[in-house]
Amino acid sequence: MRIAASDDLPDCVFIEDTAVVVPELAILTRPGAVSRRAEISAVAEALRPQRTLAQVEPPGTMDGGDVLAAGRQVFVGVSSRTNPEGARQLRAIIAPYGYTVEEIEVRGCLHLKSAVTLVGDNLLLMNSAWLPENPFTFFDRIEVDPREPSAANTVLAGGQLICAAAYPRTNERLQQRGLSVQAVDASELAKAEGALTCCSLIFESAST
Repeated sequence: MRIAASDDLPDCVFIEDTAVVVPELAILTRPGAVSRRAEISAVAEALRPQRTLAQVEPPGTMDGGDVLAAGRQVFVGVSSRTNPEGARQLRAIIAPYGYTVEEIEVRGCLHLKSAVTLVGDNLLLMNSAWLPENPFTFFDRIEVDPREPSAANTVLAGGQLICAAAYPRTNERLQQRGLSVQAVDASELAKAEGALTCCSLIFESAST
């Protein structure tokens, strides 16, 4: 599914920030950048046939790039774009469905998923310099190559990892762990502080 782009919304390609989708419902966010809040209405229309909708309300702010789901564990980065009230509202929305939500202070990068993404069952790719360690103690972890601090943002879809070609050393670490890596050019996204997860919302369609 694709949503038409708008010339008035130059950041709309980074659609991940507009919603958090779990099997039970979709939570429309309230982006931390005021200029991006007009993106929400089109995303809501696209998601309405797929999920029951909920929404983060003022004064909460949240970017989807700050939300990492690992099964029923959900980590929310408190950042320049996501505030504690946004995290509190997400917890209130999804806790009745059996999810736990843990807040994590983001430092050194724009979003939580700039520092950590899920690359397999209970397996994270991360730049630990940008994260507190304690929340991830029970996960198996792969560290990015220290010369590639921004390499942690990857997309896992259908057992395939999509990774930025700009980070060959980190990609080699992933392959050494037996992971299937597809490297792509993401250099244009990086110019706008974007990365691979930013450009999609991945979920199982209600029609399947």
